[in-house]
Amino acid sequence: MKRILLLSFMLTFVFAFSALAQRTVSGTVTSAEDGSGIPGVNVVLKGTTTGTTSDLDGNYRLSVPEEGGTLVFSFVGLEPKEVEIGARSVIDVGMSSDVQQLTEVVVTALGIERQEKSLTYAVQDVKGDGLTQARETNIVNSLSGQVAGVQVTSSSGTPGASSRVVLRGASTISGSNQPLFVVDGVPIDNSNYGTAGNGGGYDLPNGAASLNPDDVESISVLKGPVAAALYGNRGANGVILVTTKTGKGKKGLGVSVNSSTMFQTPLRLQDFQNSYGQGASNTYFEFVNGQSGYGDGVDESWGAPLDVGLEFVQWSDYRDDGTTSSPSPWKSYPNNIKDFYETGVQLSNNVAIAGSDGDNAFRLSATNMNQTGMVPNTDFNRWNINSSASLRLLEGLEASFSANYIKEHADNLASIGYTNDNPVQQMIWSGRNVDLAALKDYKNLPLSPEGTAAAGTPLNWNTVFQNNPYWGQDVNLQGYDKDRLIGNVKLAYQFNDWLSAYVRTGIDNWDMRNSNIKAIGTNSAADGFYSDQVRRFTEINHFYMITANKTFGDFGVAVSFGGNNMIQEYTRHYVGVPALELPGLYNVSNLKSGSTPTLINTLEEEKINSLLGTAQLSFRDFVFLDISGRNDWWSVLPKADNSYFYPSASLSFVLTDMLDIYSNALPYLKVRAGWSKVGSSGGLNPYSLQQLYSFRTTPYGSVSLAYNPETLNNPNIKPETTTGIEIGLAAKFFDGRISLDATYYDQTSEDLIVQVEVSPTSGYESAYDNVGLIENKGIELQLGATIVDTKDFSAGLNVNFATYNNDVISVNNIDGDEGAIVLGGQWNVDLQAREGHPYGVLFGPGYLKDEDGNIVHVNGRPQIDPTYRVLGDIQPDWTGGIAVNLRYKGLSLSSLFDAKWGGDIYTMTTTWGRYAGVLAETLKGREEGIVGKGVMQSGTDTDGNPIYVPNNIVVTAETYNKAAFSNGVAEGSVFDASYIKLRQVTLNWKLPSQWFTNVPFKDVNIALVGRNLALLYSKVPHIDPESGFSNADSQQGQEFGQLPSARSMGFNINFKL
Repeated sequence: MKRILLLSFMLTFVFAFSALAQRTVSGTVTSAEDGSGIPGVNVVLKGTTTGTTSDLDGNYRLSVPEEGGTLVFSFVGLEPKEVEIGARSVIDVGMSSDVQQLTEVVVTALGIERQEKSLTYAVQDVKGDGLTQARETNIVNSLSGQVAGVQVTSSSGTPGASSRVVLRGASTISGSNQPLFVVDGVPIDNSNYGTAGNGGGYDLPNGAASLNPDDVESISVLKGPVAAALYGNRGANGVILVTTKTGKGKKGLGVSVNSSTMFQTPLRLQDFQNSYGQGASNTYFEFVNGQSGYGDGVDESWGAPLDVGLEFVQWSDYRDDGTTSSPSPWKSYPNNIKDFYETGVQLSNNVAIAGSDGDNAFRLSATNMNQTGMVPNTDFNRWNINSSASLRLLEGLEASFSANYIKEHADNLASIGYTNDNPVQQMIWSGRNVDLAALKDYKNLPLSPEGTAAAGTPLNWNTVFQNNPYWGQDVNLQGYDKDRLIGNVKLAYQFNDWLSAYVRTGIDNWDMRNSNIKAIGTNSAADGFYSDQVRRFTEINHFYMITANKTFGDFGVAVSFGGNNMIQEYTRHYVGVPALELPGLYNVSNLKSGSTPTLINTLEEEKINSLLGTAQLSFRDFVFLDISGRNDWWSVLPKADNSYFYPSASLSFVLTDMLDIYSNALPYLKVRAGWSKVGSSGGLNPYSLQQLYSFRTTPYGSVSLAYNPETLNNPNIKPETTTGIEIGLAAKFFDGRISLDATYYDQTSEDLIVQVEVSPTSGYESAYDNVGLIENKGIELQLGATIVDTKDFSAGLNVNFATYNNDVISVNNIDGDEGAIVLGGQWNVDLQAREGHPYGVLFGPGYLKDEDGNIVHVNGRPQIDPTYRVLGDIQPDWTGGIAVNLRYKGLSLSSLFDAKWGGDIYTMTTTWGRYAGVLAETLKGREEGIVGKGVMQSGTDTDGNPIYVPNNIVVTAETYNKAAFSNGVAEGSVFDASYIKLRQVTLNWKLPSQWFTNVPFKDVNIALVGRNLALLYSKVPHIDPESGFSNADSQQGQEFGQLPSARSMGFNINFKL
């Protein structure tokens, strides 16, 4: 790895200081309207490929022949201009707006740049400034509310938390529904190897979360299969193209510096009651030396009233000798949970140096992000070293490379889910009389009594179920390290003004190591535990492409043809030690006598060879026809049937030009339509077609055992396919001040790979088959408006809106009734793909009800329906975002609101919080009791049917809540997951340039920034409705023990040298 980095840096500086041409022409490109310099203007010597771009101040410098020639100045939205050089060495040019153009350059599939005007499908672009405004270090989270049809979920506020992104809903049942990420033309791995779930675990950063936003120039989102068809077997879920910054366009040498400090606090905590303490039956409490008295064996808060002068022997009265001191006041600690959390601090510093001489360019950047978490003793650190360079070797021949080295480290990642070493899980059970702060100095506390689950560890308020949370955070650690290199080398040749070709080799290589330590005495791991695993991943892609772009009269033809060879390898080595001999020693040699380690070794290899082509035909620059096709040969499939072809076709008409209806009120109107067919692996892995034996993770003595899996593999399986149509329009109004883009899509994903039941006589329980079918339909709207735009003041608005209909048509299960596939679940609630329902229904036990929907009670207790049913689904009806941008001179204010409407979430925080009596709503009926709303049976009619009357039986609040909320019934904890958030606010001040005339600084900006600032609307109590176990498809719409999402506020400063 070090040699690769050293080579990258050497190449960078070799390219940077290449020899310059003898004769140069320089000048400044300015706006004809206000005289300001225009950056990014293309300056090309006519009839050649020699060219450059103007820098941030509009300056340019270009090598030209001694005899001169003609310079062509062009920029999107400006009228092109040609100027004879003659004998001049300085040529200044003023450029005027071209209102009829009004289109931007957008990066599309395979990195092909096209004018927005010529696009025949939906693509949405986000510039780098939009990703870094609020100093979000995860670029995936930065897309929230900014792109129509994009759903982003961040699992928690833990340092290094992963994020999940889905475009236009789910299209597969067995595989991932996340899009393919491509960085500078190189596909990268976006897997999340966290283990969070019902039984606990931890979250790990997903692949795309490792990218540094400060290095990103832009992101293009190819939302549907029409736009992503050229990615074939990997493009069914859409593609997110990431283009990183280069030194091009920045004449000379420049240095930029950015530094930010962010402070993080929980966005939302549970609303607790503070009137009743630990215990049961509203009566008494005692800590009986760890012998399961109400102070130790009951971790609920149905005890005696607080703050009324009572005294009890509590955990804090326990002594080292096993006795207790005098009773302590029975008082509440309203902020005990809030005070457990610390203020997280995130420091991010970036330095970048870039340079260009017109022909050659380079950029080198280093970024360090260091974060301490809100949960004590949690952390995350990341280094990003990014380098890129381009060198014009000969006339028409250019070499370029980019390398992004990423190093991530965490001493301890927070545990999440329902596990005893997750402190957040303990908070839901903590008695309202417990002073958690008194547990912090655990080294000076007595040890938990012998005979308890936590015996020998520092005292906790409860020793039967949990350990001291501060001790647990210090000794039970989830370590994480990852080294990654993403890079590519490209050689491009321009044969003439219409024919070019390139070859590119790209790599994504990472090594990841994570460990799990549980100290001896940990509740649920009394003998301790240790695991260590190393994962390695390498993907190499070779691309080659030849492109012809030529005009024949009124017709234009742009044709590209090429290929892609992909090689991928993944290995995993895991060792788990279930019990330790000596405390504090964490390695395999410390295996306790009589215990057996768990060993897992995995090797997976696959290849995809592809031929692909695309052609765009245009007529008079107002009719555009795109045709593309890709054929994949995939090694996972049988040789005789491993070839699949994925075509697409799309068409657009620029009506304002075609019908000659251009006006200032309507300068631009385009309609488009497209059809495509793309593939998906659907979770199909290498070697999943043959029936292979697997080695058991634990041997029999010294003998390794192999077994035949219970699932029958299918040698005739084939890739899933998604066929879609897309219809849209794009319009601009009032000289481009208002823009509108609207898209309707209809996609069908079929031949979905699902696990179906088979007859037990076959010797197997299930088999894989291509039988699933999912439909996606929706509308996407993007609206932009420049309300005011003057020299000193401007106001703008951007709106994104998308609707979703994501339905499971068939899974062909052999149950005989309504087919369903279990995607995942927790306790007794499954997340399912169920026929006739939206993708991702929550299926589990609800309340027993009469024909009118009233809950049936017996002896005052709500009853559980023995027949499980659909309780909700995770699909939103619509999502949207509104961004408001204001500027007055050097001061700018931007804000972003986003919303998700519809969909449901099952939250165990409500279930166990009500069962334990700690939540505010459990105060109801504490003294007078509760009469449950519903009915009870008074008898039967002559046909034996029950007769119901209103329920009138009074039961205690404890009795009612334990009957209505437990792991036996889920309906009461399923809520509408709709929300509206103030996602981010940035107040930026660009300091006056005259302040820095005598110092090397320029373009100095100071900003106050905030992210995830406020939950403005939600029907989900106690938690952020975006929370969830993890970002795996199998864990959506389910929550418990999740670290609260973080509200981030801080400041940022950036400047140039």
